[in-house]
Amino acid sequence: MNQQVEILLVEDSETDAAMTIRALKKSNLANKLLHLQDGAAALDFIFGLGEYLGRPVENQPNVILLDVKMPKINGIEVLRKIRADERTKRIPVVMLTSSKEDPDIQKCYNLGANSYVVKPLAFDEFQKAVSDLGLYWMIVNQPPA
Repeated sequence: MNQQVEILLVEDSETDAAMTIRALKKSNLANKLLHLQDGAAALDFIFGLGEYLGRPVENQPNVILLDVKMPKINGIEVLRKIRADERTKRIPVVMLTSSKEDPDIQKCYNLGANSYVVKPLAFDEFQKAVSDLGLYWMIVNQPPA
C-alpha cells in the first residue's frame, strides 16, 4: 500500500464498520481510510509487519478509530503497544466501542487513549458521532509536526 492512510479503522463488526465508513464518506473523510478487522492486523499495519512488511512506519495515520472487543488482539492491547513505542505513541487513538464498562474506560484512558466514544444504537446518532469525530481529528485538531 503506497497511498497515505489518514484514518485507520480497526473494527471486527462488518455492520459497525460499514456504518462508520458510510458516515465518514458523507463528510468526505473516507478517501484515505483503511479498515482492518482485528488487532493483530492493526499492529502489523502500524509497525510494518506481516503482510505490511516494509511499509514505512513513519508514514502513520492521522487518527486510529479502535474497537475495544475484537478477536486475536483486543483494542486495549493494541493501544498499549501503540503507546509503548516511541515511533507511534503520539498517534491520536479514539476508542470507538459498544463497551460502556468502566474498567475498559479506565484502562483506555490510563493507557493514553485520546477519546472513548460509546457507539450509539440509533443509526442517525451513530452517523453524527462518527462524522463529528472525523471532522475533529482530520480538520480541527492540530497535531505536532
